[in-house]
Amino acid sequence: MEKTKEVQHEEVLPHADPMYSKSPSRRESLAADEETEGHYTVAYILKHHKLLCWWCFFWAMTAIGWGFDAQVNGAMISVPAFRRDFGYIFRGEPVLPASWQTAFNVIASPGQFVGGFLCSWFSDRFGRKNAMLAGVFLCCGGIFGQIFADTRPAFLVSKLVLGFGLGFYLTLGPLMTSEISPVVMRGITTAGVNLGIAIGQLLSNSVIAAFGSRDDRWSYRGPFAIQFFFALFLLCGYPFVPESPSYLVKKGRLEDATRSLQRLWGKGVDVSLKLAAIEATVAEEQASGRVSFLGCFRGTNRQRTMISCGVFVCQHAVGIIFVLGFSGYFFQLAGLDVSKSFDLGVGVTACGVAGNLVSWFFINTAGRRKIFVYGMATLTAMLLLIGILDVIPTGAAKWVQAAVTVIWAFVYFLTIGAMAFAILGETSSSSLRAPTVALATATQAVMGTAMNFAIPYMINPDEGNLRGKVGFVFGGLGLLGTLWSFFYVPELKGKTFAQIDLMFFNRVPPRRMGSYQI
Repeated sequence: MEKTKEVQHEEVLPHADPMYSKSPSRRESLAADEETEGHYTVAYILKHHKLLCWWCFFWAMTAIGWGFDAQVNGAMISVPAFRRDFGYIFRGEPVLPASWQTAFNVIASPGQFVGGFLCSWFSDRFGRKNAMLAGVFLCCGGIFGQIFADTRPAFLVSKLVLGFGLGFYLTLGPLMTSEISPVVMRGITTAGVNLGIAIGQLLSNSVIAAFGSRDDRWSYRGPFAIQFFFALFLLCGYPFVPESPSYLVKKGRLEDATRSLQRLWGKGVDVSLKLAAIEATVAEEQASGRVSFLGCFRGTNRQRTMISCGVFVCQHAVGIIFVLGFSGYFFQLAGLDVSKSFDLGVGVTACGVAGNLVSWFFINTAGRRKIFVYGMATLTAMLLLIGILDVIPTGAAKWVQAAVTVIWAFVYFLTIGAMAFAILGETSSSSLRAPTVALATATQAVMGTAMNFAIPYMINPDEGNLRGKVGFVFGGLGLLGTLWSFFYVPELKGKTFAQIDLMFFNRVPPRRMGSYQI
């Protein structure tokens, strides 16, 4: 292992750097804030700052709506009434044409792509709270359209509108949790965004299991209607949730920023030091003039953007859409009856929720990098096993295949599912966090579009009919993702944003950042 080295700010930063050279008071503010953050523990924050923990949880839960919709796309194909009303009969069974199946699954992704960029602009101009409100209204419009659509084109348009709102949800979750969390809680709260996704997917499969056996249109309209509850949760919290202090400082609203910090940390807490640290970061941002999407691809920010987006590419490389989105349909194609496929679909997402919760106990000890890299390797091996089991022509093989799929979900959410959001929240620079998160959301949308387009053609009985052999495809992609993660996934636990900026400024190799001391 490479020896760590001691570094002084003045030795490595040029005199022109606006944060460290122009104003000693800024440097002192950051140093004092880092010292304060170093004394916090998870237990202390949970005991003394319960409201802060609640609001971190609130923003993480914006992802519930995204997770529900992502799961309901593939799971809805397992509902016979949905395939009957929007498809045709093939060899005595209702089948949704692969072209329309692909359209239904893909159409929300372009909406999320645009919605993520729109949310970045909207939240920087009008505030994070108002961006959330806009996202809720867009989602409600899309949900209403899905419930009452009775033609394929009408359903597609509704899914597109819903996609715009989901792009807001998935952008705001990691953006706000990373902005308001103390360092010691940052990994847990950003990973909580993935918990929201997992809860949404679990609720989706549970609702489909409850409604899916019906023979009328409410077998699929019911699950769509449930999505209104997530919007209602966010609307109830809207009048009370504090605005991002970073946003308020950027707008020059220092008194409002102070009040927001006091609402987050408690009125009895002196927040002047935290406010000064935020002001120092904002001053650096304004002096550098790099706040734009193009700035994400300049200098060291290019690597930070690549890492922030790359971890989500890895999620799709190991088949997140295939294993979670199409699990119910996959189980039916493997020979299990409809009711058992619904139950196993619930089991898959329940294990996902459990895995995400377990990750909280390891994220601050094992660290992000180790969990992510080992997770990629394990998931890749399990996908290859799913492919091998599909070649074995025995009745027991399909049950083993189903069991491996359930375990895969647990490992995924324990490792790369949770860690990707933690890595995104820490790797993105303070001055470019909103556009970087938007780019990560766009990456999710592009990869989701590609996978939702390809998978129906790979597994549908009237197309490729690969069934479990798709595991070989994603096993190969997962191997490439594992190699990439070994070289580029950094270890940033316990580091303040100023320290992270310093390591990237010094061009420390990402795989060496865990042993690099400031």
